[in-house]
Amino acid sequence: MEISIEKEDIKIEYTRDLIHGDFASNIAMLLAKKNKCNPRELANKISENLPQTDFIARTEIAGPGFINFFLNQNAYLSVVLDILEKGTSFGNSNIGNNQPILIEFVSANPTGPLHIGHGRGAAYGDAISNLLNKIGFDVDREYYVNDSGRQMNILTLSIWLRYLELMGKKINFPEKAYQGDYIKKIAHEIKEKYADEFLISNIQSLNLSNNKNDEEEMLDSMINSCINELGEEKYTVIHKISLDSILTSIKKDLSDFGVTFDKWFSENSLMKTDSLNKCVSKLEINSKIYEKDGAKWFRSSDYGDEKDRVIMRENGQSTYFASDIAYHVSKYERKYKKIINIWGADHHGYIPRVKASIEALGYSPKVLEILLVQFAALFRGKKKLQMSTRSGQFVTLKELVMEVGKDAARFFYVMRKSEQHLDFDIELAKSESNDNPVYYIQYAHARICSVFNQMKEKKYAFTKIKNISDLSVLDEPQEISLLSSLAKYPDVIESSAITYEPHQLAYYLKELANYFHTYYNANQFLVDDEKLRNARLSLIDATRQVIKDGLLQLGVSSPEKM
Repeated sequence: MEISIEKEDIKIEYTRDLIHGDFASNIAMLLAKKNKCNPRELANKISENLPQTDFIARTEIAGPGFINFFLNQNAYLSVVLDILEKGTSFGNSNIGNNQPILIEFVSANPTGPLHIGHGRGAAYGDAISNLLNKIGFDVDREYYVNDSGRQMNILTLSIWLRYLELMGKKINFPEKAYQGDYIKKIAHEIKEKYADEFLISNIQSLNLSNNKNDEEEMLDSMINSCINELGEEKYTVIHKISLDSILTSIKKDLSDFGVTFDKWFSENSLMKTDSLNKCVSKLEINSKIYEKDGAKWFRSSDYGDEKDRVIMRENGQSTYFASDIAYHVSKYERKYKKIINIWGADHHGYIPRVKASIEALGYSPKVLEILLVQFAALFRGKKKLQMSTRSGQFVTLKELVMEVGKDAARFFYVMRKSEQHLDFDIELAKSESNDNPVYYIQYAHARICSVFNQMKEKKYAFTKIKNISDLSVLDEPQEISLLSSLAKYPDVIESSAITYEPHQLAYYLKELANYFHTYYNANQFLVDDEKLRNARLSLIDATRQVIKDGLLQLGVSSPEKM
């Protein structure tokens, strides 16, 4: 009888409990359904005709026709040798075949310090980048700097107005300008360096009356007055100082958070190279743009978007969307095989229009993958901390890291799926208890280091084992559980990377730490029996290596003392 089945349908999965074996497969049920035969009978036939192997001890048929595979001891023991031999490369693979991937993440407007919401995107994006590197992709990390447009004009205005206040001028500061202390700090630096160079004689020329019925229009009017009164040259100086100051702060905060970027892409460069106008012209030639009410509209509804989008306003200024089109074209022109954007969840509605523009310009939207990161709420005890960038009432990433530490912050940010809302508990992150997952995992690593320090103090010799037979004494239930968990590490790395889910690795490390702590509490490592001692030390040394490497992928350190 000829049997046909799609390879993608076959599942071989880890069992939830070792009493049901190590792996289970649904192949008999799939084959039976397609070929109209009894699944349990077919499962028995498959089991009887499996080729002989040194690693499979036996098989069992379970339920409606699952085949459960029980591995023999050697299959587990070999993983210890593999880990100790490969070291940091254990879990590496060449799935990516060195294909170039561009991952753009954070990309916060340089209008203020990074806040806790940006921190989650930074931790997530960096962990994904690490994991994809580990499975063989050539990853470039990129930050898109929105250094052009209205938000930067509001920033420049805000700093200039605070500068005028410092120079003794009475200013009715607009509510929708940027309010934080960092604005005053930059204004003070400008005053110290430039003295009265940016003063103007006609303060009343600024429309300083707060009209709450139309605050945005008032803000635009003040920006225009600022440019006109200062002159373009002086305005550009303040604009540049503002941008450089905040961007330097952002880079420093990210570096302290363990996140570095390969590329910083300037939105303003799109204007200088005329890339934006070229994209708009190409869309016009392809009849993808029409004019309405003096503005230019992109026909994004032709590609599944809910409505068409403006790319050029009636005053001739391009929209943020127009810049984003040109920016994404630049990504394609740089020949990346995969392009990943990591955006905040509030950008969900932006996805269809970006993909529409890519398709309209003749590129494959399948190359572009957009991952969303939900908001993070910060709690101190039961009190939720408020956050607003314009008002300046927010907890910065820098403040969070200073309070809970880089390691706790990064681990807590990736503990959940990125699509899930995150409540960040400061008190838990700071606690030195088993309830704090990052502390629990790091403590496992430190405990192993402590065992080896004790070994030296007791003047025991330790020789790393090179033969499976020397590990055969590892037959305690806690040892089998630990060995089984270590063997899963390469699969966890692969799954975490290709699904963009670093929380899988975080969960695995917590489970591995639990197996180790259980083993530590139930057994002695520094025993007189040399063979047993070497075997157990080799096992926990391998465990130490996996914990260290796993934490490294998440951007978390592995302290040797705690």
